[in-house]
Amino acid sequence: MSGGGTAAPAPRDEAAERGRRYSGMLRRRRRLVAALAGAALAAFLLDVAIGPAGLGLERTVGALFGLDGATRTDRLILWSVRLPQALTALLVGAALALAGAEMQTILDNPLASPFTLGVSSAASFGAALAMILGTGLPALPPRWLVPANAFVFAFGSVFLLQALASRRGAGADRLVLFGIAMVFTFNALVALVQFVASETALQQFVFWTMGSVTRTGWPEIAMLAAALAVAFPAAFGARWRLTALRFGEDRARSFGVPVARLRFAALLRVSLLAALAVAFVGTIGFIGLVAPHIARLLVGEDHRFFLPASLLTGALVMSVASLAGKLLVPGVTLPIGVVTSLVGIPVFVALILKGRPA
Repeated sequence: MSGGGTAAPAPRDEAAERGRRYSGMLRRRRRLVAALAGAALAAFLLDVAIGPAGLGLERTVGALFGLDGATRTDRLILWSVRLPQALTALLVGAALALAGAEMQTILDNPLASPFTLGVSSAASFGAALAMILGTGLPALPPRWLVPANAFVFAFGSVFLLQALASRRGAGADRLVLFGIAMVFTFNALVALVQFVASETALQQFVFWTMGSVTRTGWPEIAMLAAALAVAFPAAFGARWRLTALRFGEDRARSFGVPVARLRFAALLRVSLLAALAVAFVGTIGFIGLVAPHIARLLVGEDHRFFLPASLLTGALVMSVASLAGKLLVPGVTLPIGVVTSLVGIPVFVALILKGRPA
């Protein structure tokens, strides 16, 4: 009798221990997300404070808050150059990383990125038409011709992809195959347009493909911020369904997840974020691939943490890349699309070697 009495609490103790471990895991993941937010903010502030003009931290703070010591030149540099570029890097990194996180989930493919399905190639074709042939939407000012063309073609590529895939079921494998076909198709069209381009137009287009945060202003920043303000809450609202999808489509359907509808909604969000990012800064394909991997290594697959961690990681890596682009070669700002690979790959490899997800 006494032996049975002492053995009874064991399951309760085991359940309590599992509960404590789970609570501890949640606390660790919250701290990691908070640390990513702090690191992204610090990188953003350094990106604002450092640049060729050599304002320094004190003059930057003075120009930012309108203190007495700030000159008109300092304020002009900060509000017309430094802040727009730093905010663009932050928002584009967040947008591409969030898009990459959703893409890897809905395709169940760790190598997926916002450009896996031809979004980047379609945007490049639209930009090439505007820069080289002068073809674009009518009645647009010259400033908006290239980004508008890039956005229309990138956004339209997703609708075309969905229309093709839905004819016989929009499974993940079929989407990837159609996406690869679209990548090669648009790349061939871009090459054809380049073949007839003048030397000046071709040089301009090649520079656009390298990526740059120097082409945006406050209207573009507002559009990027608005897109993130719409896309992230929608993605976070689907966090449980996206997490269930990581167990496989059949398992997700058994949980009552409408997989096809979930995938299409995610594709719309991905196309919106990637299209705007590519339209405003050019082709930057690395962030959408590596930032979700880094976030997954840090916080695991639970989309309550994975989505915000991916967004913040992308913002952090992009801000660091923007900062590095101004420091690697004194007096020259390197294309940020090149720098993202140089900055991100060592971090990615280090995290892979460090260990498994939290």
